[in-house]
Amino acid sequence: MKKYVVLLFVLFLVSCNNSKKQSVFNLLKEWNSREIQFPNHLVFTIQGRDTVDFRIEDKYKIITYVDSIGCTSCNLKFAGWKNFMHVVDSLRPDSVQFLFVFFPKKVTEIYQSLLLDRFKYPVCIDKEDSLNKLNNFPHNMAFQTFLLNKNNKVMAIGNPILNPKIKELYMKIIQGEEIVQANEDNLMTNVSIDTRSLFFGNFNWEKEQRAIFTLKNIGNRPLVIDAISTSCGCIKVEYNKEPVHPGSSITLYVAYKAEHPEHLNKTITVYCNTKASPLLLKIVGNAE
Repeated sequence: MKKYVVLLFVLFLVSCNNSKKQSVFNLLKEWNSREIQFPNHLVFTIQGRDTVDFRIEDKYKIITYVDSIGCTSCNLKFAGWKNFMHVVDSLRPDSVQFLFVFFPKKVTEIYQSLLLDRFKYPVCIDKEDSLNKLNNFPHNMAFQTFLLNKNNKVMAIGNPILNPKIKELYMKIIQGEEIVQANEDNLMTNVSIDTRSLFFGNFNWEKEQRAIFTLKNIGNRPLVIDAISTSCGCIKVEYNKEPVHPGSSITLYVAYKAEHPEHLNKTITVYCNTKASPLLLKIVGNAE
């Protein structure tokens, strides 16, 4: 089990400073093989109707917890989960049980999102936050998703929708593949970024805002972007998927459309073959 956690630590935190690495290493060590406890009164349903038995012991479980902090659409990422679950089901049908636990600010927002996205997977609306209180989950949203074995013990921790490396790790464990830490130093390159933060200022919340980030490959190997994730579904990013040759640049075209007036402070995370990966970019402003 230890090798899974160590691999996750290496892949997920290569860009952290030493103090943060130690903090996260301690977190992963704490949760390694820890059993997730489920309150007896928890009820999982599909679209509020069909009750699901979450105590089945002959499957893997992937459980994700979403608290009440932040905007609902930013935290849920239903589209990403549906794509991931489709892949898992196509490779290992009936081998993995997905469970979603929400501690929402507004229950109506959760139900509206479930209906709009036609989300037909087991969901628990935990109004008392009882699951979190029993297990004391990490505060960082990136560490509120767990891959469990049939005894509900943690095999890996991390959100596969936010990080493609974690998704890859989960799939390897589920399919019974050997987890080997590869030495990828010879494939790494370096990048320079024109700016890491763009300020939109004050703008009409009903009007779409656009931004451009430019990444230049200043290393000796092709730059490959594995994936880009955003902290909110209100952000779209377009870019050329081809490798970027040394000395060349790639442009990320970012579009933001507010759902309502808000202070804008959103993150765009770029996963690529650099030692500084993931690269964090920000757009900031006031949607009025």
